[in-house]
Formats: sequence, C-alpha cells, structure tokens
Amino acid sequence: MKNGNANLFERMMKVASKIEAHELKAVLLSFGFVFILMAAYYILRPVRDAMASDWTDTELSFLWTLNFFISCAVVALYGIAVSNVRFRVLVPGVYAFFGLSFVAFYFGVSTLTDTVLIDKTFYVWVSVFSLFHISVFWSFMSDLFNQEQSRRLFAFIAAGSSAGALLGPSIPALFTGVLGTDTLMLIAAVMLTLPIPIILYLDRLKIVELHNEDVRADLTQASIGGNPFSGFKMFFTNPYLLGIGAFILLYTTISSFVYFEQKNLLAEFDRETRTQILAWVEWIVNGLTFAIGMFATSRIVTRFGMPFTLALVPVFIALGLLILAFAPILTVVLALQVARRAGNYGITRPAREMLFTAVDRETRFKAKPVIDIAVYRGGDMVSSWAFAGLTDGVGLGLGAMAAVGAGIAAVWAAVGRFLGRKFEAVNGKQAAAAEAVEPA
Repeated sequence: MKNGNANLFERMMKVASKIEAHELKAVLLSFGFVFILMAAYYILRPVRDAMASDWTDTELSFLWTLNFFISCAVVALYGIAVSNVRFRVLVPGVYAFFGLSFVAFYFGVSTLTDTVLIDKTFYVWVSVFSLFHISVFWSFMSDLFNQEQSRRLFAFIAAGSSAGALLGPSIPALFTGVLGTDTLMLIAAVMLTLPIPIILYLDRLKIVELHNEDVRADLTQASIGGNPFSGFKMFFTNPYLLGIGAFILLYTTISSFVYFEQKNLLAEFDRETRTQILAWVEWIVNGLTFAIGMFATSRIVTRFGMPFTLALVPVFIALGLLILAFAPILTVVLALQVARRAGNYGITRPAREMLFTAVDRETRFKAKPVIDIAVYRGGDMVSSWAFAGLTDGVGLGLGAMAAVGAGIAAVWAAVGRFLGRKFEAVNGKQAAAAEAVEPA
C-alpha cells in the first residue's frame, strides 16, 4: 500500500510538473534547500532594516559606501575561491561560514552593553550575504541537473524560494515580541546550517539517481573573464548597456529615497516594533510578488509591450511620491515601499532581465556582473550621499524629498520607455534576419 501511494504521488508529480520518478527526491530536496535559504534571509532582513532608524542619514550613507567596497571585494574573493576550491566543498562551506558569522553576531549583541559597532557591522554583513545566498544556490543547481532537466525542473524548484520568502518574515512579524531580535539572528544562523547535509546528499543523488556525473557548472562563463576590466569596457562603449545601467541607477536612487524616508519615519518606534512592522511589509511584498509573477507579468509584456512594462512601475512610483510630498506620513511610505518592491520583483526585474537577451552571449556574461554589482551598489552609495546631503546638509524635509524623488521617477520612466523601444527594435531586426536566412 505504501508503494502504491508512492507510485501515485510520483505519477501526480510527473503530470503536474513534468518531474520523472528518478528526479523526484533531488527536486524535493532542492525545493526544501532554497525554501530554508529564503526563510533565513527574510528573518534577518527586518532585523537589519530596523537598526537603520537608530542612525542619521549620514551614518547610513557611510555604511552603504562601505557595503559597496566590501561587496566588490567579496565578489572578487569568491571568484578566486571558485577557481581553486572544489565545488562540492565550496557550496556547503559558504553556508557554514555565513551561519557561523551570524552565531557570532548573536553572542556579540547578547553579551556586550554597547552594540553600536556590532549593529553596523551586522547591517553591512547581511547586505553582503544577500548577494550570495541565492546566487550560490543556483550555481549548485546548474551543477546538479543537466540542461534538459533544468528547463523542466527549475520553475518548480524556484517556487520553494517564493514559499520561503513568505514564511521567513512571518516569524519576526509574529514572534519578535516574544523572542526578541537577538534570538532571530540565532534562528536564522541555525537554519543556514540545515542545507549542509542536504547539499552532501544531493551530491550523492547526482550520481546514483540522476546519473549526471558528467555535468559541471560552467562558472568561468559567469566571471568577468581573463581581463578583469573587459566587462567595464563593454559597458562604457555600448549605448544600450549604458541605458540599462542608467535604468538601474535611477531605480537604486528611488529605492534609496523611499528607504531613507521609511527609516526616518520609523525612528519614533522601538527596535522590536520596527522589526515587526518591517516583517509584515516583507510578507505583503512577497505575497504580491508571487501573485504578480504568476498571473500578471507575462500578460503585461505580451499585451502592452516592453516600453509600457518598463515604464509602468516608475510612473506608479512617481505618482506615489507626489502623494507622499503632500502627506509625508508612515502609512503612505510603507504603502509606497510595498508597491515599489512588489512592482520591481514582479514586473520590472523580470523585464529588465529580458533586456539582456538582446545582446550577444559574451557581452551578457562579461558586462552583466558590472551592471548588477558595480552599478547597483555604486548607485546605492551615490544616492544615499545625495539624500544625506539634501536632508542633513541642506535641511530639506520629507515632503520636499518626496517631490525630488517624483522627478527622478519620471526620468526613470522615460529611460524605461526608451530601453523598451530599443529592445523591440533589436528583436525586430533579429527576427527579420532569421526569416531572411530561412529556406523558402
């Protein structure tokens, strides 16, 4: 009877998700793997963001500047590790390292009376961690499954990421008052060690059940290449890539403005209350992102085109910032934050990734890391100093800053529309060229 139930479950999974019986164990474990990772990260994120309200805009700008340089350095060190450490050792080592680091933070904040330095270090370190926890996971997946399997299985596995992103913030939202923010660090740290035996077992399943012993993740293609500056050269000499960079730079500027507004308005609450508020924001964002991604994004792109899709969220955010300029209150800021992040994750980010399909493979692999890391984190750094200069320096209030942000969002929308038109023009030329070479 037990075997009959197992066979029925296998048949159901094959029909629903095209998962073969010999793949089922590896797929479910991979689903659980990414579920744990995302849940752990979204436990840590509200704890991190709640700390920011204790600091001035200038102090936070220093931390974002530090984050930019540390992120670039850690990415470079990780690239060296990829070239010199066996992949089956590297992946569990990364999660063990981060897990132990958060255990150290827990004992630091629990035992010391003055935790300002530890809090600021934790703030930067979670931001660095956010670059790696999913990137390393998907590198491991590309080493586990072959190309044919990846097309069938990765969408199901990715659903584990969405499920974890929904569960994670629920824990601080519901239990911060009981557990305290320090204990949340320890819970997340323990969770990051749970994937280690999963990784080791998946590495065994790769051979005994998947029979993918010849599959190797081609990580060298994801690096900048032999010349560490070739990606920068491609970026600065290609107008289309510069447009994508400008789009991301404007996005990070708006993100910084909304984040700083949120940080300042939350300053009147204690840290535990902030953590709970921000955890509920995370939960709503991830729920909306899941719904938008499942039911709306593809329909918006196919029906209205890329110019409309890329400009949609910026226009909405510009209107929201105008409302905030006249009503600079916490409720409006939080609603704007939810709309901005859910719109980005559900609509803008997928559409932005589509833009890279219009360039050749070499450009995509060499220039994309420059845009995703250097431009993104550099934009955070520059925009944070701009905000601090206008508030701490010039003395502009929240309403005036929201009006400035609305103008920037309008430019962001215009750049998105321009990029969408360029993308469709390139795709049109490629389609015409493909038709021209087809035999009659």
